[in-house]
Parts: sequence; C-alpha cells; structure tokens
Amino acid sequence: MGKYTSEFKLEVVKHYLKTGGGYETTAKHFNIAAHSNVRKWVKKYEAHGEKGLTKNTKKYDGKFKIYVVEYMHRNKLSYHETAVQFNLSGDYVASKWERIYYEEGVAGLHEERRGRSRKMGRKATKKKLPKATEEDLIAEVQRLRMENAYLKKLNALVRERVQRENGKKS
Repeated sequence: MGKYTSEFKLEVVKHYLKTGGGYETTAKHFNIAAHSNVRKWVKKYEAHGEKGLTKNTKKYDGKFKIYVVEYMHRNKLSYHETAVQFNLSGDYVASKWERIYYEEGVAGLHEERRGRSRKMGRKATKKKLPKATEEDLIAEVQRLRMENAYLKKLNALVRERVQRENGKKS
C-alpha cells in the first residue's frame, strides 16, 4: 500500500489549486517530504481528474506497452510526462518498459513479469548421487590425497639431499 491515500492526495491537490501557493508551500503545509509528489499529483489530476490519483493496479498488454514506448520516443517525452499522459502508477513503469524494449525487443514486452521470478526464493537443492558413484568419488579423493602427500614427502627428501650435497662441496 502507498504512503498516501487517494483522499489525502485529492485534498492536497484541491488545496494547491485553491491557494496557488506553489508545490513547496503546499508540501510544507501538509508535511509531505518531497514537493515533487505534489507536482506529480497535480499533473495527474489535471490530466485525468480524481481517477488519476487512485492507485493503479491495471495489467497492461504488450500492444499497449509498445504503443507507450513508441509514443514516448516519437513525442520526445520524459518518463514523468509519459506516466502522466497514460496514467501509469509511476515514472519507473515507463523506464522499465523502455529498458525491456531495448534489451529484449518488442517480444519482451509481451511477457508477463509480475511477482518474483521462479528462481528467487528457492534454495539450491543438492542432487543425491547414487551410492556407488558417491563411494567412487570418496575413494578417488582419498587416493589423490595420498598421492599429494607422497609427492610432498618426495619433494622434501630431494630438497634435503640437494642441500646435503651442496654442503659437502663447499
């Protein structure tokens, strides 16, 4: 749920239009942290009336998304202007659609992307190996460890021998 109710937004917008005091003054009067919120609400109200201030939970189809992105490019609109024009819930919606449009093409905008991806909340499950395979792997690890220890010991003996021979020559 959003921080501000649509009734509160309407009250703020009506106060702004009645007093004409400016976005910052209105924001301070209603104790709103960012005056950009007031500006956004006023623009949406002017474009769409009270309907523009309600939470938008519409599902958009791919054709509409493509139309919005191409309209935005054709008319050189910002994300904010596009969101106001089409009554989108926020600037981020237009920017997300544009990113998908450029990265994945037109087909990417036809995909449904709501909610978490299927891969997100799942923990990686370890695949159980057959008992014989598991035993073979354990035996190979033990053999490699023994081989490694043998080579280290051999290397140490060779170094010791070389040092002894170098010691005798001097």
